[in-house]
Amino acid sequence: MAHTIHHSASAGAPVRTRPAWAVILVTGLLLWLATVAITFLTANANLVPTLVLLGSFLVPVTFVAWAYEHRDEKTMPVGLLFQLFVVGGILGILGASVLESYLLHPAWWMFAGVGLIEEGVKLAALALLTRHLPVRTVRSGVVLGATVGFGFAAFESAGYALNALLTIDGLSLRSLVETEVLRGLLAPFGHGLWTAILGGLLFRAAGSTGRLRLSWGLVLGYLGVSALHALWDSMHGVAVLLTFLLTSTEGQQRLFQLGWIPQPTDEQVHLFTLLSLGGLVVITVVALLWLRGIWRSGRLAR
Repeated sequence: MAHTIHHSASAGAPVRTRPAWAVILVTGLLLWLATVAITFLTANANLVPTLVLLGSFLVPVTFVAWAYEHRDEKTMPVGLLFQLFVVGGILGILGASVLESYLLHPAWWMFAGVGLIEEGVKLAALALLTRHLPVRTVRSGVVLGATVGFGFAAFESAGYALNALLTIDGLSLRSLVETEVLRGLLAPFGHGLWTAILGGLLFRAAGSTGRLRLSWGLVLGYLGVSALHALWDSMHGVAVLLTFLLTSTEGQQRLFQLGWIPQPTDEQVHLFTLLSLGGLVVITVVALLWLRGIWRSGRLAR
């Protein structure tokens, strides 16, 4: 872990300080755990908003702070990051909600539509909020794109947490906490990663002119990122289908044709878990390698 070293004015000895992202992560995690414990002990519903906000925003804010500390450009203002995280995230959520409500209906291609819409609105929000940026480099595009993506993820996670809280049996704090833990662990490999790729491609397309514009690389990258997004969202269904095709018996197939859902065997449950988790790992590795290539191209372009 890298540390920042400052020299004391009085003693002249170097003072070692922890990076901001580590302070945010540790402090936020301790506060979230304390909030969980006190909420369970007291059943105080007034603590629910604190629990939701801390759990939903902790990981996204931590990664934005890390990305900012590792940026190339020292002129990238903190205010712009805040604007992209909050305004960009909310614009993305609102735009995706409207378009998905009017354009998508339950069908086999629904996840593809979700990927295209959500990645499109995040890319549009990034382009809108950075249109007056005087200097654009590939690496700054990666950082700013990740900021929009993590903002989107934070507000989306808050919505999922509230939905998990409200059940037919009343409020379920356990479901809320489980949802926040799962989405917190997956947050670095979802919206932030995908929009970081698009941000780098968007600023690369600007080239030496510095003007945002469409290019074949950006269009193909948008389609590729949308495909990764769609595969990520549909991996549960894909794993179920593959498990059924590979291991189903004649009896299970007959039950399925009659409209009944057959009881899976232990081997099928294990295979489903392996396929679903393995699929997410493969998607993440592909996205990380893609982002690494874009980041390296930004260094070569300097």
